[in-house]
Amino acid sequence: MREIAPGIHHWSARHPNTGMGASSYWLRDLGVLVDPIAVPDEVAGVQEILLSNRHHLRDSLEASERFGATIRAPRVGMHEFDEDDPIEPYDFGDELAVGTVTAYEVDSICPDEAALYVPAARALSVADGVTHYGDELEFVSDNLMDEPEQTKAGLKRAYARLCDELEFEHLLPAHGTPIVGEGRELLRDFAA
Repeated sequence: MREIAPGIHHWSARHPNTGMGASSYWLRDLGVLVDPIAVPDEVAGVQEILLSNRHHLRDSLEASERFGATIRAPRVGMHEFDEDDPIEPYDFGDELAVGTVTAYEVDSICPDEAALYVPAARALSVADGVTHYGDELEFVSDNLMDEPEQTKAGLKRAYARLCDELEFEHLLPAHGTPIVGEGRELLRDFAA
């Protein structure tokens, strides 16, 4: 785990289902974990665990028990969870984590695809619509999309809208390495 920007800690671990690296973030000053997997021992003070889509439950149940934290996931993806799972729904537009994070709809790749905007950290967390494993932002593999060309066009529209509406510097993808300082510019270029 390393601090990539003030108060933003990042780490990755191999996802047990996909075998690929999955990224997680601890927003220390806000007491927030985003899409946690293999949470390091140094993480503390977590009050809320935010999932950027239903597929990112990962190690959230264990983290929730460890910290006594609330897990929040998009309402439109709640069908994925068991009734007795301690997960509370959020809607797009909701202010989460005592108003420090706002959930934005991305959709296109799945109905519960969210972007989590953290103005205090000047960051935007994104779920599965875009990855950053190499030098460039990329879409996930076409075989993970129902209608690849339509899905990609929808993702580009959503990301272009978010870049126009929100002020952020850091892009925190759930898959791949974070982009510090120039996240908005690179996401805008990707969406063009």
